[in-house]
Amino acid sequence: MINSLLPDGFDEADDDDSKAAAPVEPRSGADGLPLPEPRFRRVLLKLSGEALAGEAKSGIDPAVVRSIADQMKEVVAHGVEVAVVVGGGNIWRGIAASAQGMDRATADYMGMLATVLNALALQDALEKRGVHTRVQSAIEMHEVAEPYIRRRAMRHMEKGRVVILAAGTGNPYFSTDSAAALRALELGAEVLLMAKNRVDGVYDSDPFLNPNATKFDLLTYRQAIEMDLRVMDTTAMALCMENRLPIIVFNFQEVGNIQRVALGEKVGTMVVTDKTAAAAEAQLSAREAELTALRGTRK
Repeated sequence: MINSLLPDGFDEADDDDSKAAAPVEPRSGADGLPLPEPRFRRVLLKLSGEALAGEAKSGIDPAVVRSIADQMKEVVAHGVEVAVVVGGGNIWRGIAASAQGMDRATADYMGMLATVLNALALQDALEKRGVHTRVQSAIEMHEVAEPYIRRRAMRHMEKGRVVILAAGTGNPYFSTDSAAALRALELGAEVLLMAKNRVDGVYDSDPFLNPNATKFDLLTYRQAIEMDLRVMDTTAMALCMENRLPIIVFNFQEVGNIQRVALGEKVGTMVVTDKTAAAAEAQLSAREAELTALRGTRK
């Protein structure tokens, strides 16, 4: 009777804390040589809804979803624990609807439902590639997703499952950027990965309008706020800054970038605190040298 009330794809063993998570074993590539150790052990990936639409600008492009799933499979193969927050702007934008006269709370709730559609599409693509995946929703809908429960999400990740977090925070007036920052902190992610569509980092001006725009490799939260660079919405930025959660902004459309970021390669733009900026830059350079040497041994 109890099992009949559990979400689809969930069993009591999923939430059994009496069993320790299996130790991470060394991973090997197709050539039999060990894969590089990832820099980050647990990450939260933020995907915008527009990213899933591809060139169509709306709806879900299956080819784009498959590409994202392929990249995420590579990351999981390195032993990285992955949570994903998806947006819904490819299907519905609550702010736009509110501007046209719809009640803001109602428009935002509709946007939350749009993120569930995206989450299910991504789950389907991942599971077709053999990646065990769970969708958790901040708005309960037991027939298609588990409810968001922090400890259960962490347990899934410890077991090597990808956890896709849908419906934002479950509250209107909060963006999925804010949801990504909040969930990253709740789940103990070491970094928030902001996957962008066509933009390979943070620039001092719009690179599509200004061919002389300068890209930042490293940026502090304070600089981003003072220069109004709009890395994410201000609520999410403030949350990351207050809790010293690093952010990496990168172009997910370049195949392999999600894996490169997880391994610690210098990809996109890293946003950190003033106090940790120098250390972060040194770590990036050291990691780049380490990976370059490792590639030389694999040739």
